[in-house]
Amino acid sequence: MQGGEKEERVTMEVTDEMIKTMEVGLAFRDYNGRISSMDFHSKATNYFVTASDDESIRLYDIQNAVCLKTINSKKYGVELVCFTTNPSLVLYSSKNGWDESLRLLSLNDNRFVRYFKGHLDRVVAMSLCYEKDSFLSASLDRTVLLWDLRADKAQGLLRVQGRPAVSYDDQGLVFAVAYGGFIRMFDARKFEKGPFDIISVGNDDSEANVIKFSSDGRRLLLTTKAGHIHVLDSFHGNHIATFKVKPAVTNSTLEASFSPDGNHVISGSGDGSVYAWSVRSGKKVARWGSTDNEPPLVRWAPGSLMFLTGSSELSCWVPDLSKLGSFTVTK
Repeated sequence: MQGGEKEERVTMEVTDEMIKTMEVGLAFRDYNGRISSMDFHSKATNYFVTASDDESIRLYDIQNAVCLKTINSKKYGVELVCFTTNPSLVLYSSKNGWDESLRLLSLNDNRFVRYFKGHLDRVVAMSLCYEKDSFLSASLDRTVLLWDLRADKAQGLLRVQGRPAVSYDDQGLVFAVAYGGFIRMFDARKFEKGPFDIISVGNDDSEANVIKFSSDGRRLLLTTKAGHIHVLDSFHGNHIATFKVKPAVTNSTLEASFSPDGNHVISGSGDGSVYAWSVRSGKKVARWGSTDNEPPLVRWAPGSLMFLTGSSELSCWVPDLSKLGSFTVTK
């Protein structure tokens, strides 16, 4: 790319018609427990990692439909996992009930690079800032800690009321902390000054589960224990849509994920189903039933016409393009 030349990004516009044709194109069924966490790498998007109740961490090359590595964490267990900037380094939380440290693990040689000690209770959310090698962790000890991946001591602490959900935006300039029916927006460079905006999610003050930004940072989604998926304008705080699914009856987390263009949301449900919603119309686009009775994890592949679900197996969903007359690429 020549100096001063602007990179042109081509984005696939996801339509209702495409979503309605989506079906499982590939499944990995060799798990001995439920998948508890999963993540795409934000740059090397063919890499995908899962954590599961069988105390394993698995690295996949989704593009080539292969599991590259399985690492067991029998001593500490594993609940949450996410990539760092380097696809061979993952951050994970334990599930043994006696050690709440976070661990930076090298997948290449199964070696711990660093421990992050600070939480006194179960960690329920983590979010990486790829631009700055920093991350957030949120715990049932009612704290959110800010970390630098290169240091084992927390760089900052926020006290909250209740179970928190946290997320950086894609640029790492802003992060959101949700609890108690409100989303608090922080400037990552001066978080100690407190939130620069507080967004209400209406009369839903049930426990926050997951919060995520759309890829362009303009929208936020928040899932709650009551079975709501709220979509809000992150710039102005306006309510855009609320979708309702069956609440989880166990301590499972209700997950949802934006499509790459931010115009659709895919979500789990307490009855095991997967739903697709249109943000623009506020209506359901599709529902895929299940014999499961817990909400599946869901994650849309960055910049791709594919999403993944995780339950007792890992499934890759793709559209059947033979059922479509054409699809549109927008610039």
